[in-house]
Amino acid sequence: MSALGLLFIVVGLALIGWLAARMRAATFRRPRVARFSALPAHHGWFVAICTLVPPLVVLAIWSMTAPALVTDAVLTTPAAALLPPPGFERASILSEARELGAGRSYGAFHDLAERLAPAYAAAQSRYDGIATALALLLAFAGGALAFTRVRPDFAARTQVERGVMLLLLTASLIAILTTVGIVASLLYESARFFRLVPIGEFLFGTHWSPQVIDPRHPGASLGALPLFWGTFFIGTVIAMAVAIPFGLMSAIYLTQYARPATRRWMKPTLEMLAGVPTVVYGYFAALTVAPAVREFGQAIGVSWASSESALAAGVVMGVMIIPFVSSMADDSIAAVPAAMRDGSLAMGATSSETIRKVILPAALPGVVGGVLLAVSRAIGETMIVVMAASGVATMTLNPFASTTTVTKQIVDLLTGEAEFDSAKTLAAFALGLTLFAVTLALNVVALVVVKRYRESYE
Repeated sequence: MSALGLLFIVVGLALIGWLAARMRAATFRRPRVARFSALPAHHGWFVAICTLVPPLVVLAIWSMTAPALVTDAVLTTPAAALLPPPGFERASILSEARELGAGRSYGAFHDLAERLAPAYAAAQSRYDGIATALALLLAFAGGALAFTRVRPDFAARTQVERGVMLLLLTASLIAILTTVGIVASLLYESARFFRLVPIGEFLFGTHWSPQVIDPRHPGASLGALPLFWGTFFIGTVIAMAVAIPFGLMSAIYLTQYARPATRRWMKPTLEMLAGVPTVVYGYFAALTVAPAVREFGQAIGVSWASSESALAAGVVMGVMIIPFVSSMADDSIAAVPAAMRDGSLAMGATSSETIRKVILPAALPGVVGGVLLAVSRAIGETMIVVMAASGVATMTLNPFASTTTVTKQIVDLLTGEAEFDSAKTLAAFALGLTLFAVTLALNVVALVVVKRYRESYE
């Protein structure tokens, strides 16, 4: 039975349990029965949860362990003895056999995959049958046991609330553990990298050429300072030069000058920029902005202007993060007490003087917080720089020159056939850890600034 079909059956059993428990609990309202401690719906939900949760847990565990169990069963067959040693070719044959056995493919490149496909189908069918029987058994057992507890004196409401609280706690722990797992994996792999390359050579080296690495001295070709400079130049200097003026001016217009009707349609339209997929921005940068930037550079005398320039990627990135700056500045300006604005106007100041000398200084902490959040978003951007920026690591102040970023190099390092234990591949984790630390610091600073601002005016 497929997982989807089994899920429908389990949900149906839970629904039947909910209806049966609710109908039974409804009879407790009769005068001849003692006063009950929960509503019929609470009893229904208690039975439904006891019917639904155990098989779902089993199915979740099964989905993670079943592929390995099926593969181990296939490897015990006689045909598996013909498999090559562990490596890419072996994994490719097993993957093709798995797809054939599941009916998701109708042909294979390797003949051995076709011979292993029946074994995969048989093993998958056997283990699926075990999982189905176990899930249904738990559903029936959990529902029946819960149904026997439907009594007037049973505190079903308390049990349901505890179950929901446990579910919310589990969701919170999953998010926390995911973050811990990400950090731990970055730290572990980065530690392996720094055993091969000294941290000083990595952070402050000025030569980045992972394609040509000397095994005796890998740090000589893995100096990441040009990558950090390119990330800062594109994501902070150029992108912020676009995002801050346009974002701040749009926020000022929407809060101080625009009519309510104009604001109602203009603000959502502006914030739609944040919902555009970054790959679309990447296409726009590569096909429209980059050629225009190259032609502009050549028109002003920069004959060597590159189509993969820092300016092309930075401008499009700045357009992408305008809503981040605008939204945060809008909220900050709107939170300034009206008494400050009215007092300035009453003293004879013009609207522009009030904005420059009263409102913006009062809203500055919130605006700065929004800018810092936008910077952290910009330096972590991947698709725009992958499609529009160059892969050449250079340290330059010329916006028409080619440069690269940390995120682009991470993509380049992890897409290829290099060994996972090589210094070239492990360098991606060291770059990711550095980028993670920088963005985390920027977000913490931004949240601290915004919190102080809110404490001042709320």
